[in-house]
Amino acid sequence: MTIDETQKQQMETGKGFIAALDQSGGSTPKALGLYGVTSEDYDGEEEMFAAMHDMRARIIKSRDFTSDKVIGAILFERTMDAEIDGKPVAELLWQDRGVVPFLKIDKGLKDTANGVQLMKPMPELDVLLERAKKAGIFGTKERSVIHEANESGIGAVVAQQFEVAKAVCKAGLVPIIEPEVSIDSNSKNEAEEMLERELLKHIRALPEGEMVMLKLTIPDVPGRYDALADMPNVLRVVALSGGYSTAEACEKLAENHKMIASFSRALTEGLNVKMSDAEFDDALGANIDKIYRASIA
Repeated sequence: MTIDETQKQQMETGKGFIAALDQSGGSTPKALGLYGVTSEDYDGEEEMFAAMHDMRARIIKSRDFTSDKVIGAILFERTMDAEIDGKPVAELLWQDRGVVPFLKIDKGLKDTANGVQLMKPMPELDVLLERAKKAGIFGTKERSVIHEANESGIGAVVAQQFEVAKAVCKAGLVPIIEPEVSIDSNSKNEAEEMLERELLKHIRALPEGEMVMLKLTIPDVPGRYDALADMPNVLRVVALSGGYSTAEACEKLAENHKMIASFSRALTEGLNVKMSDAEFDDALGANIDKIYRASIA
């Protein structure tokens, strides 16, 4: 199965950033809380996810959420299966907003071992990838976490990521490989050195024409991942905000000229359910503009 060449071109050369709208079960209550929706406002998981979908729909339909500054968006599986104004979300993103849709496919993290958290098993991955392809999804995202500079742990994270990536490529989708290095790590810079070596090794082993993207924590050393961005099998290197504020994340990102943003919490900072549509659009628009400027710096 082939990938959409128009969407590929946008992801490779487009000016802007990727919006991360893929908060899952564990992170949803916190994201809703920051938005002004507390556990008292919903009864049970279904109502919680409905409130989250309303928030995401409001973001996607907002004035500045277009391909002028937002070139891609990562969705949660429930969001892919849902509709906005009677239209499947991935279809609306691409056809109405010009934004390339991605899907979060990991099922969460295992407990920490060897300084890292590997991904939990994905027993129905092939079925999910087939559904994603039919829904118009361009690529996927799968996240692991690195807590300390442990060579065997980091090696296991990267090996697992590329094992999943091969299945994604086989399904005709482009994987975003996300081995996040915790910003709270006491050995963050050393972990990033090890991670870079492992990523280079695995990318060099990819067949010609098999494309991946990388989503990485903004490194302590600016330009750390430039060599990765220049590799022919790497479509784009994007940065996660990792818990930094919007201002701090944008400041750090602007120092890395071959990375663009893929922010989640930083994108929605300051948004509130009680805002009028005009207030919401202005607040989100300001965040989008800051992240866009840092991405094209």
